[in-house]
Amino acid sequence: MMKGRNLPLNQRGLNFEMLMWYFTRLSALAMYVLVLVAVIGALLMGARTQMNLADVLRWAFMPNSIHVQSTNVPDLAPWATTFWKVSGSLMLLLAASHGVHGVVVVLDDYFAQKWVRQLVRALSILFLVPMSIIGLYVLWTS
Repeated sequence: MMKGRNLPLNQRGLNFEMLMWYFTRLSALAMYVLVLVAVIGALLMGARTQMNLADVLRWAFMPNSIHVQSTNVPDLAPWATTFWKVSGSLMLLLAASHGVHGVVVVLDDYFAQKWVRQLVRALSILFLVPMSIIGLYVLWTS
């Protein structure tokens, strides 16, 4: 059985782990806000009559104008503005970092050695950075 990792009272407080705990909660709330903005934006741009629910939700989770091409929307210009690209970029970066941090937290419970935990964190960052860059490239060039 593994021994739990408890900090003494004098070492508790505002530290990196606490900031990451806050980040996890706040990034989830921010993703909810971004999805809500995208759904409301889609409905205001005519999705009520030109898109089905699956297309609206696909747009909400990743506001990319390519997701609208297969629908009955006649004009794609309002769907390809910089606002929606920034919104999609924020969603991509928040979701990727939120998910990778969640995986690191879960894997931390399985590894007791400090060097293994640091290796897991380094590998997760090595995975996160290129995947985020590829995602941003796809968002901004499509």
